[in-house]
Amino acid sequence: MKVKHLTFRMSHNNENDLSDSDEFNNREDAIETGWQNSQTFIAMTTWQKRDWQQFYELARRPWRRHRPPRPVYPSGLNRVAPAQGYSLSELDDAGVDLDQAESLGLPVDAGRIGVYGPNVTVLREFIRSSRHPL
Repeated sequence: MKVKHLTFRMSHNNENDLSDSDEFNNREDAIETGWQNSQTFIAMTTWQKRDWQQFYELARRPWRRHRPPRPVYPSGLNRVAPAQGYSLSELDDAGVDLDQAESLGLPVDAGRIGVYGPNVTVLREFIRSSRHPL
């Protein structure tokens, strides 16, 4: 059984409670008549058992794409350490803009300065593989 969520619509002029409206005496009358204007509010509801089942089923599914690669930075002679995100220069060198990085789930660290070559190579490979799904 699928639960329908109630939708309330209110105009920009009347941001008071629905009971203050001249057209309706109470909230139920407004719902029954389908009062519709410009702004939409969704009523808060608690999740039912089926909602939780759908949520956990979705959470357990494997990723459809490969996980985004983790950025690293050189931290000494023959050592690398994990970074918070890719620098803007690395994204630029790989040909990725901020919107595309966000849609692909790539972490971005705007405070990081500099370019680490292996990060750029991995980014280019990830972009190439995300365009051709398996």
